Amino acid sequence: MALAQQVQLQPDPGARSDLVRRVTGSPALQLVGRRLLTAIPVLLGVTFLTFVVMNLIPGNPARLILGINATPGQIEQTDIKLGLNHPFWDRYWLWLDGLLHGNLGIAYSNQQSVNTDLAQHLPVTCWLLLYTLVVSLGLGVIVAVLAARKPNGIADRLSLAVSMLGLSIAPYVLALVLIYVFAVKVQWFPAISNSLGGNPLQAIRALTLPAASIGFPLFAVYSRLLRADIVEQMQREDYIVTAKAKGVSPWRVLILHATRNSMFTLITLVALNLGTLIGAVAIIEPIFSLPGIGAELIGAIQINDLPLVEGIVVVFALVTVAGNLLADLMYAVLDPRIRYGRSAS
Repeated sequence: MALAQQVQLQPDPGARSDLVRRVTGSPALQLVGRRLLTAIPVLLGVTFLTFVVMNLIPGNPARLILGINATPGQIEQTDIKLGLNHPFWDRYWLWLDGLLHGNLGIAYSNQQSVNTDLAQHLPVTCWLLLYTLVVSLGLGVIVAVLAARKPNGIADRLSLAVSMLGLSIAPYVLALVLIYVFAVKVQWFPAISNSLGGNPLQAIRALTLPAASIGFPLFAVYSRLLRADIVEQMQREDYIVTAKAKGVSPWRVLILHATRNSMFTLITLVALNLGTLIGAVAIIEPIFSLPGIGAELIGAIQINDLPLVEGIVVVFALVTVAGNLLADLMYAVLDPRIRYGRSAS
């Protein structure tokens, strides 16, 4: 009896190997692996191009840091201290070697680790991006569904007017308008946000105007394209006709059938617009004095702070790659045929 219990308690090598085969053979895991392998040359290309462009910018970082009164001897000593006296390829290889070991280098401006700078300023940018995406996507889906419920109706025409306004105004112009109206006139939100405050409500107040400046044009694009796709689904697809023939309620057909299948267009658009969203953050953050990495990037470019610029560019590139990977995985969630198509074939 005791021998039988010991045999039962021993792990089955065959079951363990079968579990390993299932995990490694998962289409989703294989998709992630392929995307990560593709991301490696993309990240290397982005860092190399950034390194080239920053070296082509006129001006010596040492002179920009020390000021116009610096002597040639002081500039030469600073060049040696910052490693600017080495050839281009040596400097790039040293930086790349540090990146592979998790070290992004030392910023020229404050002689502080770039990792530390990013740790201090990255959370602000992440919260701003998250706030912008959640609000613009949420409102965009709601407005698109209401507009597609009755094409050319009142809701559709109002959403068209609002979307045209959002598509016609630049984010930095909208930021100035929002500051004048909501910060200067009615004083609902702060014009300058040096920090996010100590509680969530203060953080929301500090991020609302910057998020609205970035998110309103995105909301305009999302709502119009999603509305057009939903209308096309409702008018041309056979599965919509079948659902209506079965007696499914109009709202259920609209939301659970047409809108769900139209999400592929929205997901693709969001993934493609991540670069635009990140670029807008670099413009909007300095306007509101937000202590994020977008504002840090603008300041680093002005003084040719190569390590800090490279570190921020790497973060932005990683966010873009991760966003596109998430979009691919969401395709599989919405359509099981994408998830299991390879194994079924």
